[in-house]
Amino acid sequence: MLSADHVSFRYAADGPLVVDDVTLRLADGALVGILGPNGSGKTTLLRLLSGTRRPSAGQVLLGGQPLDRMSRRDVARRIAVVPQETELAFEYSAIEIVLMGRHPHLGVFTVEGPDDIRIAREALTATGTADLADRPFHELSGGEKQRVVIAAALAQSAGLLLLDEPTASLDLGYQLEVSSLLQRLNQQQGVTMAISTHDLNLAASICQELILMRDGRVLATGPTNEVLTPENLQRLYDVEADVHIHGDTGHMTVVPVRRVAR
Repeated sequence: MLSADHVSFRYAADGPLVVDDVTLRLADGALVGILGPNGSGKTTLLRLLSGTRRPSAGQVLLGGQPLDRMSRRDVARRIAVVPQETELAFEYSAIEIVLMGRHPHLGVFTVEGPDDIRIAREALTATGTADLADRPFHELSGGEKQRVVIAAALAQSAGLLLLDEPTASLDLGYQLEVSSLLQRLNQQQGVTMAISTHDLNLAASICQELILMRDGRVLATGPTNEVLTPENLQRLYDVEADVHIHGDTGHMTVVPVRRVAR
């Protein structure tokens, strides 16, 4: 289980709190969405949960052990991160990108062996990108790139996946593909996930629980059908919204109606 215990963070010693006294728990097998407007602290919270940032106060625990007392290699074996954007300084093929996910399991000066290549190819297959293995990464479409990056995260063999805006800048078809992929990985492979997103309908359709953040603080947390209410969305975004169950899918659907004064 990954947890944050009264965690706060500021980027400068005299700067404002970007994350303010956040407490949360990610149980094994959970699929949790983190929602909030721009500047609410969602991405920073993911960085704290992944150990790439250290809290200014409080602590992050992984399996009951403080994250900042674990080596980066040990953390990377248990937590994989999918960033919002992936920028590469050199040209790599898709399979080379995925093999990078094996680095936490390799010794110093050790190259990938047959087992690592097998795991990488299985990750490509799991994300529907096996046919892209030898394609240059920079030539792939946005949706293909995102699925390859998720494959690299899976190749880490980590049980916990943190994703920052996984469907941002994707067209509707690729949004559906990625959301279906994430749901399948969670349900069939038991991967625990926390997803930071602006996509309310993505969160409503696949997330079991939600964390609503504004100004660095948690406004509400709990099961999706209890947290995703018109009242909470107005508190979160200053927007009046209609929330209802879609007749065909059975999922909650959010339709923004109008902006309201705070």
